[in-house]
Amino acid sequence: MLWEERLLAMFDDLEQQAEGLALSARDAEVAELGRAEYAQVELAARLHGSAGGRVGLAVVGVGRMEATLVRAGPDWCLVDDGAHEWLVRLPAVLRVRGLGERAVAARHRSIGARLSFGSVLRGVAEEGAPVLVHLLDGETMRAVVRRVGADFLEVVERPEDAWAGAGSAHPEAVAFAAVAAVRRS
Repeated sequence: MLWEERLLAMFDDLEQQAEGLALSARDAEVAELGRAEYAQVELAARLHGSAGGRVGLAVVGVGRMEATLVRAGPDWCLVDDGAHEWLVRLPAVLRVRGLGERAVAARHRSIGARLSFGSVLRGVAEEGAPVLVHLLDGETMRAVVRRVGADFLEVVERPEDAWAGAGSAHPEAVAFAAVAAVRRS
């Protein structure tokens, strides 16, 4: 083999090694970008991507439930366990099992899916239907939602046997931060 051939072979070998290193560096960069991108995904985005599917939830103050994920908002999800629909505050969710692989970014969600927990509760208040308000401490309030503020709901508690009666006329304010879930009674 001539000197020139040996030099060309050596340069080819060095070039291939450099290409291999560049590919390895690119693969590592792509993996790091993927991890950094996924670090921005919120639970609400995963819930939106799993709407319609069956999930298992562990909720503070409520416990575990198996339900169909009907829809989700930025700070809540609506699930149906077959007997009841539950409006669950996401800060009360400890674990979710059964999520799909998709996530839906906030900018790709419908207008209804951008409504806050308070906005959804305003609809509940307009209905005037009796509800059970499950608190984070495990307490359950039988009540009617009267009004909804920026970070609280105002309820009138009703004893179980007095739904048809006047019940208590003294409203009570309940901070959203204390609420785990709300469901129809």
